[in-house]
Amino acid sequence: MHLTDTLDAGGLERVAVNLANLMPRDQCSTHLCTTRRDGMLDSLVAQDVGRLRLGRRRRFDVGSVRRLQAYIRENQIELLHAHGTSLFIARAVSLLPPYPAVVWHDHYGRYKFDDRPTWLYRLVARGIGGVIAVNEQLAEWSRSRLRIPERRVWYIPNFICETGQVADLPELPGTSGSRIVCVANFRPEKDHPNLLRAMASVIRIVPSAHLLLVGMSNDPAYVSFVKTQVEDLKLGEHVSLLGAQENVPAILRACDLGVLSSASEGLPLSLLEYGMAGLPSIATQVGQCPEVLDDGVGRLVPPASPDELAGAILSLLRHPEERAALGVRFRERVTKVYSSGPVIRQVSEVYQAVLTSRPGLG
Repeated sequence: MHLTDTLDAGGLERVAVNLANLMPRDQCSTHLCTTRRDGMLDSLVAQDVGRLRLGRRRRFDVGSVRRLQAYIRENQIELLHAHGTSLFIARAVSLLPPYPAVVWHDHYGRYKFDDRPTWLYRLVARGIGGVIAVNEQLAEWSRSRLRIPERRVWYIPNFICETGQVADLPELPGTSGSRIVCVANFRPEKDHPNLLRAMASVIRIVPSAHLLLVGMSNDPAYVSFVKTQVEDLKLGEHVSLLGAQENVPAILRACDLGVLSSASEGLPLSLLEYGMAGLPSIATQVGQCPEVLDDGVGRLVPPASPDELAGAILSLLRHPEERAALGVRFRERVTKVYSSGPVIRQVSEVYQAVLTSRPGLG
């Protein structure tokens, strides 16, 4: 059973849904539990995935734990795959019969800020079967800070699924040849102001450049700050906040350049979406972004460096042939390295290792 707090439009949630949908049914039956609420991704869950919606409203909710325990018993679930902070309820129910094993999937995009209560995670993670981390830094954090044995920590990259038929190209602000898109939920670690400062330089040289910001807005204070930056930098005619969107692949197809300006990342699913869409891309050198854009398939710039980011954007806006070549190479790399097949095999091997070694776990 996969556990996630919500099914909002985020990378963690997309990975949970994709894994639940794609795990081989000849090996296991698959279930998905949302501990708090569903969201935009609910419609993407396959019909043969068992569903449990706990509707938890409090951090400590004994009733939710009991309902989860009853579902686990009824469906003979042996392993809980907890994504993000759903680790806590997964660990609580693992202490109750029938004592399912727990694998924790650490997607934490703010790892660089080191602002999680290490002592609490160390306490909760002490008895779990293993940790899957979406980048090497998070894997090392589990080994060194949580003291999880190395043999029980795995770095497994995020992956992207073919979307099948893409919707018709939508009507978007801006003009063809100069649309820049950033798919990132509005959170401080995504550092939208860095990108806005870069855009202020870009439009002085390419006045037709237009930035589309796509993502959820669950942090009102941060969203207000971003909007203020747009006004202060006089970017009102050059930046559009589109919010969360269901047709992201179609939006990417209508754009000319994908950008991530983050201060901290895990392995951003949006960067893989750029690649699957054949969109030439620029990202900051954080998390696994350098790995994804390896082999010359994109451009990397330091974080919090708007001048260098602006230079990379301008270079690609000015050279459409180079953009096209990068987009082709990027799609080839994502299809080869970050498709679902290799990741599903690795996750299946983790499950097998955890379940076969359970008697020896402390």
